[in-house]
Amino acid sequence: MLWSNRTRAAGNVDGDAALADEDIADLGADAMPAAFIPTVHPPAASHSLHFWVRYSLVEYLGFMWEHAGYLIHRRRVRFPAGLYLRIKSTLSAALHFVLLGRGKRTYEFQIDQHGIVRTSDTGVSLIEWEDVVRIRTYTKGFMLVLKRGTLPIPFRCLSADEIDAMRGIAGARAEGELQFRGQ
Repeated sequence: MLWSNRTRAAGNVDGDAALADEDIADLGADAMPAAFIPTVHPPAASHSLHFWVRYSLVEYLGFMWEHAGYLIHRRRVRFPAGLYLRIKSTLSAALHFVLLGRGKRTYEFQIDQHGIVRTSDTGVSLIEWEDVVRIRTYTKGFMLVLKRGTLPIPFRCLSADEIDAMRGIAGARAEGELQFRGQ
């Protein structure tokens, strides 16, 4: 949905999470009360990963090209149709990248045993491990395949220890575990 007629929350509300009934009546029938927005603190876990990502168009297209090739191979689509679908999906990803302004945003990631928290100027995404279908390793980095969408994580944004930790997480996901090993 690209638009909404709801009013926006003014920010964090300390104390009461909702307005009193008389305050709601004063807002009018179409207005919504300000929602309580909790402050998200990074979890204190010894296994957590914390890093920032700013994608470039070329890097993002590299991820999408490889991922489209994986999906086409998995579905056993042969040469002419497979190449057409790979080009079409990669160009579609390029269009979405440009239109959504993903190259202008810096994403902050916090990954731990509870899930993935992705923060940017547009908001916070909370992704539980149950929503991660698989973790693929490509030449440019890791691709988290979610139930709805994908989440590329480039190698350049991770230290050597964080890359090893992500490989451990990918191995745990391949074995069907929902959380980190060694908890």
